[in-house]
Amino acid sequence: MVANNTGPKIEQEKATVRAMIYLYCHKNHHSPNNQLCDECNDLLQYAMQRLTMCRFGEEKTTCERCPKHCYRKDYKQQIKQIMRFSGPRMMIYHPVMALKHIYKNIIRK
Repeated sequence: MVANNTGPKIEQEKATVRAMIYLYCHKNHHSPNNQLCDECNDLLQYAMQRLTMCRFGEEKTTCERCPKHCYRKDYKQQIKQIMRFSGPRMMIYHPVMALKHIYKNIIRK
């Protein structure tokens, strides 16, 4: 069975991951605000595909609390690096999104 998650919670998760990748790429690869380098664009496409196909759907926790990590090893290292860099900066650049993410982590404990 193939999942096709397009619900509001998955879309919010996609927006958060997208914002983190854009922030990382802009600050580290010096790409323009609305563009990504090829490496980050590839990761973004992969992440969006994984979220769309997530087995947990609308019941998905944040990636940090997910019982089943679904990223390939190379992508997993990239996304961890991006989350470590972008996570703390999200409070400055996207405070509402960051607070929603923190709240989701606390609720799903």
